[in-house]
Amino acid sequence: MAETWKTYVDGRWVDTGEQIDVIDKYSGEVFAKVPKCDRDMVEEAILNAKSAFADFKKYPAHKRAEVLEKAYLKILDRQDEIAETICKEAGKAWKYSLNEVLRGAETFKFAAEEAKRIHGETIPLDASKFGENRRGYYFREPLGVVGAITPFNFPLNLVGHKVAPAIAAGNSVVLKPASTTPVTSLILAEILEDCGLPKGVFNVVIGSGSVVGDMIVTHPECKKISFTGSPEVGDQITKKAGIKKVTLELGNNSATVIDEDADLKKAAARCAASAFANSGQVCISLQRIYVHKNVLKQFEELFVEEVNKLKFGNPLEKDCDVGPMIEESEAERAETWVKEAVKEGAQVIAGGKREGRMMEPTVLTNVTDEMKVMCMEVFAPVVSIVSFDDYYEAVKLVENSDYGLQTGIYTNNIKKAYYAIDNLDVGGVMINDTSIFRVDHMPYGGNKMSGIGREGVKFAIEDMTNIKMVVFNIG
Repeated sequence: MAETWKTYVDGRWVDTGEQIDVIDKYSGEVFAKVPKCDRDMVEEAILNAKSAFADFKKYPAHKRAEVLEKAYLKILDRQDEIAETICKEAGKAWKYSLNEVLRGAETFKFAAEEAKRIHGETIPLDASKFGENRRGYYFREPLGVVGAITPFNFPLNLVGHKVAPAIAAGNSVVLKPASTTPVTSLILAEILEDCGLPKGVFNVVIGSGSVVGDMIVTHPECKKISFTGSPEVGDQITKKAGIKKVTLELGNNSATVIDEDADLKKAAARCAASAFANSGQVCISLQRIYVHKNVLKQFEELFVEEVNKLKFGNPLEKDCDVGPMIEESEAERAETWVKEAVKEGAQVIAGGKREGRMMEPTVLTNVTDEMKVMCMEVFAPVVSIVSFDDYYEAVKLVENSDYGLQTGIYTNNIKKAYYAIDNLDVGGVMINDTSIFRVDHMPYGGNKMSGIGREGVKFAIEDMTNIKMVVFNIG
């Protein structure tokens, strides 16, 4: 039977009178029911978060760190339970669900450490002749209520990347998780409550973007919006938010270049994992592979061999590699894009079939830059291979994109590596790795349509605080 949950507002577990069914993405069965929040509930959450902030901003750093450290340990204690929940509500394979839980725990660990390192510095005011006889310093203060809007694909760790830095800095949080994957956020609420986080500091409101999301974005008491999702929604947020801080982590059509001196076996194995983990539903999933013509045939053979090794099916099975997509409509869209590409001359050399939410790991060749599978974010288990003659031209092809999140470069030539670093307008360049590499304390975010600002605990904290300057006139 489906488990019925309450939502978490102002330190209380509450019903709203309406429910949302949470679907097991593999079986199609309802495995949980969660409360649907209306505007009144969102208003209550925001105002209670504002009230809680008045006290929490005075909470000592060591106490904030203690709460976050306890959360780290409790997430580890419940890792199997949380991983199973992610498998069900997100359709993510067990191995990747468990990895997400371990990374999510580590994100809280990093936040606990960073909570003790939030500081300012002195400013030599007499460097200016107008600053003589004055001494100054600045420090960082929390903003207030942080509105966090998170996607389905990492229901713990991307939530953690917004919640943990906010708490570390002394802010309160109103979280809107994706309606398809809300249960993990409610488990996190249980954990934070058990860790002694003061009531009202963390709140979970579940519902549509048009109601819950819009109210968080536009509410004057939300002083910061942190959003992960599509460029289209990100664009709307910037127009609606008003004068407040906004961090947007948006999409990408991530590319990796395989030069002729690369270790092809290692590159092929890594590319297969990078393209199809979480059914390609990762902002930095590998979507475009540019391969030097001299090694194209060899790489394609190795790559298809690796793809054919992937186990496709029930994400709860421990050896599963690729599970279902989040919605059948998304799988249908991806299938349509593949069929359009084939109609325009592309060739399918692996996969290509769909049944319900299940989309086979699909590899395309003979693609062109204008095809949707190349120029748009496919966000599905679909990857395209493109041949190139000249490395420097390949880098230009990678750069020829509206997106700029992360890129991978396989080369042992340091000059070529630095050419890519210097000429790609992206948030990260991974040398001898693919676009998908990320650890949770590094700065992470994109340029162009891929977003504004950076995540990574330390860098998120910087954007979740204001600088206050203090000057003493001692003359």
